[in-house]
Amino acid sequence: MNIKQLKYFLVVAEERQITSAAKKLYIAQPPLSYQLKQLEKEVGTQLFVRNAHGIELTEEGKIFQKYAEKIVNLSLAVTSQIHQIKEGELGKIRIGVISSCGGVVPNKQFKQLINYYPSVSFEIHEANTFGIVEQLQDGILDLGIVRTPFNLEGLNSKDFYQEHMVAVANNDFLQENEIDHLSQLENKPLILYRRFQEIFNRSFRHQEIRPFYAVICDDARTAIHWADEGLGVALVPESIAHTYGKSKIIPIKHEHWITHLNLVWRKDRQVTPLMDKIIEMF
Repeated sequence: MNIKQLKYFLVVAEERQITSAAKKLYIAQPPLSYQLKQLEKEVGTQLFVRNAHGIELTEEGKIFQKYAEKIVNLSLAVTSQIHQIKEGELGKIRIGVISSCGGVVPNKQFKQLINYYPSVSFEIHEANTFGIVEQLQDGILDLGIVRTPFNLEGLNSKDFYQEHMVAVANNDFLQENEIDHLSQLENKPLILYRRFQEIFNRSFRHQEIRPFYAVICDDARTAIHWADEGLGVALVPESIAHTYGKSKIIPIKHEHWITHLNLVWRKDRQVTPLMDKIIEMF
């Protein structure tokens, strides 16, 4: 099994046809079919089945696809890093970002860095905090921008931004200009960014409040959009509310409803000169 075979496999899995996959790979069909048969022989199972529409992945093939993608990505990461060490410069850096950092990143210093190093390219991967941490551990990312809370094991972290949670709603749900007590949210249809649910739950329990969670979602932008459509009160970080929200933004005075943005990287990863500049910049 080699990287070339894995790349062939992934293209065929995407195209679902040998003919179109061969064209995309600029090779003839017989050599491609041969490589796939050799791959199936080596793994000891059938990865594809043919049907009237082309080919489909077997259940084993779907599992193999997941790991093949990781192996190919890791291969690209290794090749890139070796080249950068050999040349003594970093031409590209891979950064994972969460959607809820959109109101904060890129900041002024980041823009200055890009302008100062025009030959440097940035490969941006978007995922949630848990996905970014996993990609860092797998070596797919150089740096990640994540939001607390998260598991710090095996990671270095630099806290660079703190903000409060706010409520986003129209006047049908909240007429107040400020929320001084969580009881003001009682009996309101709340729209939650899922990863903060336990923080909210602890605060409500402490004040003996029974919240009504009308909507629970995985992206702060979705929570804001549903609030803008008049479906409830979104509880989200302040910066993203100002970036994406169209409805009223109401500050919440509660000491535990604070979140931080962190820049993270692997402890056992060699820090390149450009990585070091970015870390210092935040």
